[in-house]
Amino acid sequence: MVHIPVLQKEVLDYLDPKSNENFIDCTIGEGGHTAAILKKTGPKGKVVGIELDPELYEKLQAAETKNQKPKTKSRLVLVNNSYINLEKIVKKYKFFPVSGILFDLGLSSWHLEESERGFSFLKDERLDMRYDPKTISLAAEKIVNLWPQEKIEKILREYGEERFFQRISKKIIEERKIKPIETTPRLVEIIKKAVPRRYQLSKLHFAARTFQALRIAVNDELKNLESSLPQALATLKAGGRLVIISFHSLEDRIVKNFFRDEAKKGFLQILTKKPVRPKIIEIQINPRSRSAKLRAAEKITNN
Repeated sequence: MVHIPVLQKEVLDYLDPKSNENFIDCTIGEGGHTAAILKKTGPKGKVVGIELDPELYEKLQAAETKNQKPKTKSRLVLVNNSYINLEKIVKKYKFFPVSGILFDLGLSSWHLEESERGFSFLKDERLDMRYDPKTISLAAEKIVNLWPQEKIEKILREYGEERFFQRISKKIIEERKIKPIETTPRLVEIIKKAVPRRYQLSKLHFAARTFQALRIAVNDELKNLESSLPQALATLKAGGRLVIISFHSLEDRIVKNFFRDEAKKGFLQILTKKPVRPKIIEIQINPRSRSAKLRAAEKITNN
């Protein structure tokens, strides 16, 4: 599947990259947004691209080496790390001043289509869901097979906003006593047994919220975002811009509240009164963009 960067025009509009400026892509993924930023920041502007997944990082690194052009040589700094270490990364690479930072919090097409780690409820894969299997010990398989019912209920309710969290959790406990839950089709079938028929026919796939909840729990996504936003603000130069694309209400709420609080303190000017959504034509071309929300803000002061 061809990688299509979500809200690319809007990202460029709000980041407003100019010649020779430096940017950080905290979730470089398959590199679509970064490539667009590099085009705008020549001849000397640089981008630090951070990717947590070691396999995706190696894929991106190989593609960069193969396709590298003289004009962009050494302008992209690829880092296999997590954005929770943003300030350490900036210090290590002495990367400053920074004119803009991008977070694209969505799951990449590669994770869904090629990783074989159980991110998609439409594929037959082992229940893993770890972005970095080398450093993250908790896999989704452990949650559904070892966690008590009340803990499973909690993540389905809080991270998945799943209305049938009790019924699904109860059915998971019942089914794992018969046979361990190890694959995505098995979990999907269990969820199907637990929820009402009308829910199975709804527009959003009946397993989507459970899979979201498990992925967030496995990778500690919300806490990581909360700890990274203050680092991003501290890293930006005065006048620098922070652009964040989220894909569900939990992430968007964290970003909205952070922007609001920092604006009240006088550190940020919010550029998007309401989140920017993809246009109909983009959703038609890239259906996975339909839930995307972009928020942007500009740093006012270094104090």
